[in-house]
Amino acid sequence: MDFFELNKIAGAVLGTLALTLGLGIASQILFTPEAPAKPGFDIVVQEGAAGGAAPAKAAEVPIEQLFATASVEKGAAVAKKCAACHNFQEGAGAKVGPDLYGVVGRPVASAAGFAYSAAMKAKGGDWTALALNTFLTSPKTAVPGTAMAFAGIPKEAERADLIAYLNSLSHDPKPLPTAAK
Repeated sequence: MDFFELNKIAGAVLGTLALTLGLGIASQILFTPEAPAKPGFDIVVQEGAAGGAAPAKAAEVPIEQLFATASVEKGAAVAKKCAACHNFQEGAGAKVGPDLYGVVGRPVASAAGFAYSAAMKAKGGDWTALALNTFLTSPKTAVPGTAMAFAGIPKEAERADLIAYLNSLSHDPKPLPTAAK
């Protein structure tokens, strides 16, 4: 191989590298993304009325009235949101959250084999239908410091259906409260 052949090989390698570099620079000029004015996303969280008047809400139907028409089947569908962290079968044990079989009427923070947060242990009382309704609306508001990361169920009818379903998961279902006449 003579010197002329080596020059052609070196020229081809250098030419390929120069072409690749040139294409990279040209594509960077043509397809440069615009930087956002403000990096990240705004996460809007509605807090309770802190220092001002609360925004006007639609008239809420008392949960007791909704219990009269609550559907266990619809509640089972709503409970699928909970199934990632909770078991619903008797004796299935805790997952990320405690077992929910027989939760209606059970003392708060009393499921065996689950390590409750200090805030939940301090809550005390029983899981009545009304207490569950308050908790399921916004767990972080009902029990500040709870480890439960679920945002809550804002729709009253869905909460009533879910509580009716949870109440059915028991050997001795409790009567749900009814509206005073």
